[in-house]
Amino acid sequence: MSKKITFLDKTFWITESEANPKHVAGLQILEKPANAPVDYVEQLYNELLSFDYTSSPFDCRVKQFLGFPLKLVPVEQLDMSYHVQFHQIADIDNKATLHKFIAGLHETWLDRDKPLWQYHVINAQGSNKFAIYIKVHHMYGDGATLIRWFQVGYTPEPRSEGFVPVWAAQRKPRSVKPVNLFKQFFIGCWDFLITVKDLIWILFRLFVKLLRINPVYMPIPFSGTKTLLTGQVKKGRLVSTLNIDFSRIKALSRRLRCSANELMLCVFDIGVHRFLKDYGHVFKRALYTNMPINLRKPGETTAGNKIAIVPVQLAHGETDPYLRLRQIIENHRIVKRAATVSHPMAFSYYTVLIQSFSTLFEMLHISNWVKPIANILVSNMPGPADTLYFKDSKLLANYPVSTMTPGGGVNITMVSYAGSANIGLVCCDNNIESLEPMSQYFLEAFDMLEACIDDPSQNIDDIGETVVEDASSIVDEENFTQIDEKQH
Repeated sequence: MSKKITFLDKTFWITESEANPKHVAGLQILEKPANAPVDYVEQLYNELLSFDYTSSPFDCRVKQFLGFPLKLVPVEQLDMSYHVQFHQIADIDNKATLHKFIAGLHETWLDRDKPLWQYHVINAQGSNKFAIYIKVHHMYGDGATLIRWFQVGYTPEPRSEGFVPVWAAQRKPRSVKPVNLFKQFFIGCWDFLITVKDLIWILFRLFVKLLRINPVYMPIPFSGTKTLLTGQVKKGRLVSTLNIDFSRIKALSRRLRCSANELMLCVFDIGVHRFLKDYGHVFKRALYTNMPINLRKPGETTAGNKIAIVPVQLAHGETDPYLRLRQIIENHRIVKRAATVSHPMAFSYYTVLIQSFSTLFEMLHISNWVKPIANILVSNMPGPADTLYFKDSKLLANYPVSTMTPGGGVNITMVSYAGSANIGLVCCDNNIESLEPMSQYFLEAFDMLEACIDDPSQNIDDIGETVVEDASSIVDEENFTQIDEKQH
């Protein structure tokens, strides 16, 4: 049976290119069971190949008309040699080597004539660990949807019998309540009118802010800070991962009177500043983050994508990490208040509107000429609270690796798992060689925020910030000078 896809789902297909694939991924680190045979991973791989049947949407390809996606339709037979692949590498425990290998897998796009998913089983001889890299096209669902799906293939206890991977697991169809079509039509018309009204109000408030009449509102699109990480998205990726004890995050957020998301925004802001400073960057304005907003109602488990992504200004002009955090809290809550008073779909349409311009700039190859919407995209999603097992192997970590937004920057995604925050970073490799220093700076920034509560002398050394009046034009009026890579 074919499956309809929403307009927002279709945009991930329409805007995809070989330079900027629209799949999301996860890097899982697993521990082999005790006394596992030498060829344990090879046996697991062969077992996975035997599950050549799937459930929706893993059995569906995209039906197109002149390149435009119409719906998902089932395929008659899966090519398991494409969907499940085996790799042998030298060392699983060497994070830099593993990240480089994953980046190579992540930069290639999925075959558009097949169901849009892959499992890569990665082994290293002599190690008690192995890895699984999973990538799925974003049109199948957003992060919340995919996390919910992939938990189906994992159990709280190890097991040898009855194991079924996620693509072959049968999910219960959602019960559909009878709908009064007449009532649904008028409700839909009313929702559309409210959505249009709220979208016009959002655009009006932004226009008023552009005129500097009332500056307290969401950031004006395309007023972000241009750096060597932003600009035209090209083929080639860098990946890095890190862990932070989630109990430390929760405890620190309580002590600092902020949400975990606001705390981590400050951590990422400081770390990205330090990283860019290493490349000689000078900051005359704040950096910006794109913030995904989940538009689902509490308890809603619909598939597909139901999110909005809006920019949030980060910190600038303060060397005290606590004061930088207070700046971010206020800027973050300005956007949250704007979202609270608007119809959820108004924010979704606003996302499509500004991302359409950003995608157009990318298609015309002029992203280097305009300011970005944001410098980083930060997503924070709750994951399983308890330890899980993939068959009889213990899941040690599950690092998300997301897609790139038009205009570049760094995409940072955090998923909680078994008491730890698993954080994945991805960006283009246009001007830098590694993201490993940025991961380390995040860890050091978190330690600094912890220490600053009892030690007010904690401060960020000069990170190249100068304070100037923020400009409102979307066109960058300064020529960005790239640093000679040989010096770094």
